Amino acid sequence: MLNRRHFLRSATALAGVALAGSAARAETKKAKLRKAVKYTMVNIKGSIKDKFELLKKLGFEGVEINSPSNLDLDEANEAQKATGIRIHGVIDAVHWNKPLSSPDEKVRAEGLEALKTAIKDAKKVGADTVLLVPGVVNKDVTYEQCWDRSQAEVQKALPLAEELGIRIAIETVWNEFITKPEQLIEYVDSFKTPHVAAYFDCSNMIKYGVSSADWIRKLGGERLAKFDFKGYSKEKGFKVKIGEGDEDWPEILKALGEIGYDGWATAEVQSGDEAWLKDVAERMNKVLGLM
Repeated sequence: MLNRRHFLRSATALAGVALAGSAARAETKKAKLRKAVKYTMVNIKGSIKDKFELLKKLGFEGVEINSPSNLDLDEANEAQKATGIRIHGVIDAVHWNKPLSSPDEKVRAEGLEALKTAIKDAKKVGADTVLLVPGVVNKDVTYEQCWDRSQAEVQKALPLAEELGIRIAIETVWNEFITKPEQLIEYVDSFKTPHVAAYFDCSNMIKYGVSSADWIRKLGGERLAKFDFKGYSKEKGFKVKIGEGDEDWPEILKALGEIGYDGWATAEVQSGDEAWLKDVAERMNKVLGLM
């Protein structure tokens, strides 16, 4: 029989082994990523189904579409069923021309209607998010005005988003509105609903000095609905391809694993033919650790 001292020593050793094992599992935890592109990147002739079939051949699982667009949404739904490619999100394509932060009440109203249309389109194609740039800070609009006006308009769209089960995902771009993770957290949380979330661009925000991994960790798994990326170099700007920029992909993947991310990873680069998209797919596989 073990004496007390021997027992305690053994128990402590076992606890240490268990803790070490837990730490190792936490360190090696991987995010679950599904590879996608923006539909406008697919520059080949043919039907929506033809384009979806090409994406499936290249190893993609989903796309994001614009709203409004010239796509027949019924045809798009048929293409989803036939190919298995999923329209995972809709992009409000009006938010730059009709910003919700505009000093003009009429422009804001038009922007709100466009957002509501995007929410309805998302529901129709089975998407779960609408990507939104909420406003722009410039010589005519202060940060505070952008915040107050855009928040008020998004609030008006929330009942529809909640009814249809769509998340309005606030994207980070060079609009001089949200440039720090704390600002995005405060903005998203101000709505007090899970139907407003964050859509983080891993490339756009390098410019502002906080690493993409730090953004992801601070946003956390509840706020971060989705992320996209391209390639960004501090020296060459966006004139680099995926994997050639200053994104620290090993650290980004580590951060995504830490927050338990399980979702879409969407490329946002120029359009191209099959050879171009094949290169994009291979570059995505490499940086995302999907090879």
